Amino acid sequence: MAKIYLSKNTPNYALIQLFILITILFCHFANAKQRPVLKHGKLAVLNGKIVNQAKEPVSLAGPSLFWSTKGKEGEVFYNAQTVKAFAEDWNATIIRAAMSAQGEGSYLTHPNHVRSKIEDVVDAAIAENIYVIIDWHSHHAEQNTEQAVQFFEAMATKYHQYPNVIYEIYNEPLRNTDWSSVVKPYAEKVIHAIRAIDQDNLILVGTQTWSQDVDKAALDPIVGYENIAYSLHFYAGTHKAELRKKAQIALDAGVALFVSEWGTVNANGDGDVDKISTQEWMDFIKENNLSHCSWSVTNKDEGAAILKPSTTSLGPWQDNQLTINGLYLKKIIKNWKNTK
Repeated sequence: MAKIYLSKNTPNYALIQLFILITILFCHFANAKQRPVLKHGKLAVLNGKIVNQAKEPVSLAGPSLFWSTKGKEGEVFYNAQTVKAFAEDWNATIIRAAMSAQGEGSYLTHPNHVRSKIEDVVDAAIAENIYVIIDWHSHHAEQNTEQAVQFFEAMATKYHQYPNVIYEIYNEPLRNTDWSSVVKPYAEKVIHAIRAIDQDNLILVGTQTWSQDVDKAALDPIVGYENIAYSLHFYAGTHKAELRKKAQIALDAGVALFVSEWGTVNANGDGDVDKISTQEWMDFIKENNLSHCSWSVTNKDEGAAILKPSTTSLGPWQDNQLTINGLYLKKIIKNWKNTK
């Protein structure tokens, strides 16, 4: 293709310059319009579905960061460069910040340090115009209700004006952590605190048995608050049709679900990618217009890791730096459609 050289003596030089500038701005604006938050705006729950500002069902796809524990393998990826890589290279429309809220090195022992990591991710997601989940990543959240309330009050105060932000107030209650007598009362306290500041951003509530018993939550849902959805977690190597039956019961009961954590491997985070089971789950998710975040952004030596142990880059990554799981998830996320 021949190159075109312009000089001030070129006829209509000023008009040509103006045309080039308008074209560049138009292309930039057209690209920006495709960014998910600019496109979908504030999310809400309507008739048991998560919908966008046009009241259309929306299905978001992206990764979940690993535990943010200070000094551990996941912490290094809590930064703007990682978020940008997923937003631009993977076409991710959402990212989940799994803030450690139990044990040494967590928010409970190093609140300022860990909170700053979460804010780095949230700020980057806002800059990239993608959605972001602020996740209280704990299996025992009811043991630290006061700290959770204080944390989410701080997050709501700082971010309530941004439609990007989603609050996940309890990652995975354990099997014997009863929904009605333990998880629900905890959730109501935290939701009350958030809603005093942020009246409408989406809130996700973890459910009993590692966020699998969504059917129990559907029988005794949280009432009196808008835009509440329930977390459904699965690992394709372990969880099959029986868990989808539970999910369908909840959906049929009219509650909204959000798959805030899922994996292609076994529930222990290891093992091979189960492509057959994963595809069955992806079909179910698409059929029901659910959103999902896949586990996990780390270079830990386990099946669920997206990055190989030798990978230290913060992104973007070459395909040879990704695990089998990472390559598979990249294909799913990059080709996901925002709506059915």
